[in-house]
Amino acid sequence: MNIAVAVDDEVRHEARPSASEAGPAAKRIVVGYGFWIFLLSDIVMFAAIFAAYAVLAHASAGGPSGLQLFNQRSVAIETGCLLASSYTCGLMSLAIGSRRYAATYWAALLTFLLGAAFLALELREFAGMIAVGAGPQRSAFLSLSAVTGCMSPPAWSGWR
Repeated sequence: MNIAVAVDDEVRHEARPSASEAGPAAKRIVVGYGFWIFLLSDIVMFAAIFAAYAVLAHASAGGPSGLQLFNQRSVAIETGCLLASSYTCGLMSLAIGSRRYAATYWAALLTFLLGAAFLALELREFAGMIAVGAGPQRSAFLSLSAVTGCMSPPAWSGWR
């Protein structure tokens, strides 16, 4: 038995501090709680986007549908750029933690290049949609596509 436990056992229950008097929660508890709040908020957001897509998939108001507008190959490349940039950002974080500065700079450069490639593909896709008259003002479906970033609807197009 260690001394802290022995002393704690001898202290009356009324004299022990309550949870509000004990100070802030441990960092491990706060970080874990924050992670679950973040994850749950993402689940709610994506559920709302999926529901909006299910409702608006056929609300094209005579305009083009997702299958007519979106190129599956371009969507796959955009998704790959985003996933790879998340990976290189994680590598950068590990390099920072181990104080490997050259690796940090390379990972930062790769992350930037992948993000720039994604943005260029998105802008090209938006410009192409606007050129054929498929802007967000055309229909509710295209408005949803603009909000979700164009790359989402093709991935869902088989979910009818």
